[in-house]
Amino acid sequence: MRKSCVALCATGVLVTGLAAGCGAASPPVTPAASPTAVQSTATPELVARPELVRQPYSPDDVAFMAGMIPHHAQALIMTGWAPSHGASQALQLMCERMRISQTDEIKFMRTWLLDRGQFVPAADATHMKMERDGMTHEMLMPGMLNEAEMAALDKARGREFDRLFLQGMIKHHGGAITMVEDLYKAYGAMQDDFVYLFVSDVFADQSVEIERMQEMLAALGGGTK
Repeated sequence: MRKSCVALCATGVLVTGLAAGCGAASPPVTPAASPTAVQSTATPELVARPELVRQPYSPDDVAFMAGMIPHHAQALIMTGWAPSHGASQALQLMCERMRISQTDEIKFMRTWLLDRGQFVPAADATHMKMERDGMTHEMLMPGMLNEAEMAALDKARGREFDRLFLQGMIKHHGGAITMVEDLYKAYGAMQDDFVYLFVSDVFADQSVEIERMQEMLAALGGGTK
């Protein structure tokens, strides 16, 4: 991912700049989660900075951030298998780039939620947890691999791992783009500059990666064994 949003937010430079420049902005919206999110996990490595929240945000912004964390977390599991599962050097390099960028993005999303007093999924959460009718439900976000697909990928080695990884990650990235497109359509979403920049980067970066993975998959014979 381009560092225009995540890296600057991590250092506080962009946060401070926006805070100073938007004193007349509308007060932040504190959306009521619906359905109610389960209690946040402990975040000892993060520090809430509610005083820096200056721009409004919507329930859809919150849902996007909370849902993209487990989406990214599953991608980290998949990319983490590349060295031990005999992936090609080209795929290992791509996986390392994904690992670095998505690790940074998870930290950004968790900090963004924490600053706004919202539910913060664990960095390694692989399902979105929500409470409805007094019960906790776990769900996969769009494009995420199910248990059988993950098991098949974990079992594969070498060329077969490359093939299944590329097929699975193309699907995975496509789900992320669907989430972005849904947020673009949501009324009142992305008024927060951080959300807009982050979502725009996700769309651009994952679109480019899909094209690259499609080329790599075609080199393997169009996905055939």
